[in-house]
Amino acid sequence: MDVLVLSVMFRTLITYLIILLVFRFMGKREIGELSVMDLVVFIMLAEIAVFLIEKPDAPLWQAIVPMAILLTIQLVSAWVSLKNQRFRNWFDGKPSVIIKHGKVDEHEMRRQRYNFNDLLLQLREHGIQQVDDVAYAILEPSGKLSVFEKKENGGSDYAVVLIADGKVQYSGLKTIRKHKQWLLNEVRKHGFQSFEQISLCTINDQGELKIDENNEYT
Repeated sequence: MDVLVLSVMFRTLITYLIILLVFRFMGKREIGELSVMDLVVFIMLAEIAVFLIEKPDAPLWQAIVPMAILLTIQLVSAWVSLKNQRFRNWFDGKPSVIIKHGKVDEHEMRRQRYNFNDLLLQLREHGIQQVDDVAYAILEPSGKLSVFEKKENGGSDYAVVLIADGKVQYSGLKTIRKHKQWLLNEVRKHGFQSFEQISLCTINDQGELKIDENNEYT
C-alpha cells in the first residue's frame, strides 16, 4: 500500500483518538446545550483535524500542541466557571424570561435579538398555540426555549432560582419582587445562617422554598 495512504490513515486514527479524548475531558453535554465557547473549541478542533489529515508532510506536533492548548483552555475555563459566577455568566450567558404569566417581555426580546417568529415557532414545538397559556417561557443560553404551561389553578411548575452556589441571584429576587434581607430571613427559618451554606434555593408559584444544602458545609 502506498506510504502516503498509510500516513493519511494513521493521521486520521490519531486525530480521531485525540478529539475523542478532548471531548471526554470536556464532559457530557448535549449538542443543543453547548455554550458559545464550546462551539468555538469544536470549530477550531475541526480545522486542526483537517490540517492534520490533509498535510501528511507536516509534523504531528503542529496539530497536537494546538489541540492540547484548546483542551487546557477549556478545562481552566470550566474550573473558573465553577468558582466564579460572574465569569460563568459572561462566557455561558444567562437565561432570560421572555414570557411571564402570559405576558411577553418585548424589551427582553429586543435585548436578546429574539423575534416573534422564533418565539411562536418554539412555542408550537411545545404544542402551544396561545401565549396566554404560558406561565413562563425562558430563553436558555443555548437558544432553547423552556416553556412552563399554566395549570388550572393559574400556577405552574416553574421555580425561580434565588441562590446558586452560595450566591444570591438578584435577578430571581427581582422576578418575585423580594429583597436580600427577606431571603436571609427565610433561609434562617430553615436553619441556615448564611447563603454560603446553600448550594441551591428555589421558590415556586406557591411561595414554597426548596433548599439544597452545600455539602462542603455539612
